[in-house]
Amino acid sequence: MKYFHEIHLKGKRVVKRVDINSPITEEGAITINPRLERHGESIAMLSDKGAKVIVLAHQGRKGKPDFVSLRDHALLLEVITKKKVEFLGSMEPEKVKEAIGKMKDVDILLLENVRMWEGEENKPEESKLVKILGPLTDIFVLDALSVSHRGQASVVGLTEHAESVAGPVLRNEIEALQNIGEGELTLILGGGKAKDSINIMENWLEKGKTKKILLGGALSVLFLYAAGKNVGGSKAYLEENGLLEFEGKAKELLSKYSDKIIVPEDMGVRIEGKRIDLGVNEVTEGDLLDIGPKTAERYAKEILESTRLVINGPMGVYERKGFGLGTKRVLEAIAESEAYSLIGGGHTITAIKELGLPEDKFSYISLSGKALIQYLSGKELPAILALRKNWEKFRSRDL
Repeated sequence: MKYFHEIHLKGKRVVKRVDINSPITEEGAITINPRLERHGESIAMLSDKGAKVIVLAHQGRKGKPDFVSLRDHALLLEVITKKKVEFLGSMEPEKVKEAIGKMKDVDILLLENVRMWEGEENKPEESKLVKILGPLTDIFVLDALSVSHRGQASVVGLTEHAESVAGPVLRNEIEALQNIGEGELTLILGGGKAKDSINIMENWLEKGKTKKILLGGALSVLFLYAAGKNVGGSKAYLEENGLLEFEGKAKELLSKYSDKIIVPEDMGVRIEGKRIDLGVNEVTEGDLLDIGPKTAERYAKEILESTRLVINGPMGVYERKGFGLGTKRVLEAIAESEAYSLIGGGHTITAIKELGLPEDKFSYISLSGKALIQYLSGKELPAILALRKNWEKFRSRDL
């Protein structure tokens, strides 16, 4: 595909799809966050190159409390970019055309939440937004891996109408993903999303490029249960959250890749409200809420001997007092290591912040969520495919 820095942008009408979807407080306020900061910087970068920057973004989902206008996002982007960011709340075609027609070089215009536009999610080919912007777009810049798994109108629609390139944020994400594929990979998988983690495990194990897979969180409880261990009261958690449906797959993976998959040897167990560290063969009751100290040190040793690392999900219920030991030790080891490290998952990023670990000790912190999971699972991302097809189209035209 082609990247933004490879083309002349001055004077061009550049439509840029970003991801500034942000958490909203109980009072309905949006605050500056890593996504806004990173995308604000990239918007300013294109404006500095003399482009007329028309920004597309979403916020929340229909029917959810966070499904709101982007008006406040524009105000926060002004703080980050140190530039005027015009916001257009109208979705009337003539008003959109008029606003874009008035733009001068370096101007920035943020349009209303794309999920409020007809045809955004279900019928991209009939999208009202794409029909308006198609004839007005000189360059389309996709700048968010985090939306690349969606074949929605604002993500892929304009690749059929204008030369399309990857922006600076997307470029950094792609380079980070390329880096983890350059050697044997150590995967550290936690949290409770068993299906996602198992898909990732299968993809990398079948490629034969996995050094070790270190398991934590509810995922490790599932694999311990599949290995025939007593998981105490956590069996009820597995049942209630539908994780037992993956027991068979967990058994299969443990049998086939016993030398690659590392399950905890001890666990932090909550019994009568207190943490007690027990070997996995000693558990008879209680809830398994963290990996134990022996497991944490073993994982740290594996991490320090690795050259490529990906972590997605915490090692336990770190936000509960007394059960953050495993997550803290593992993240500290990643920070200490000389390996290339990619950090994924919202809970993992939150843990880094709450534990006070310096972010610059990690090679790359991804904001991509589900798209990162799909990539690690070996699935094609519709938006990346669209950029590649667009490159072929415009390359053949230039030739």
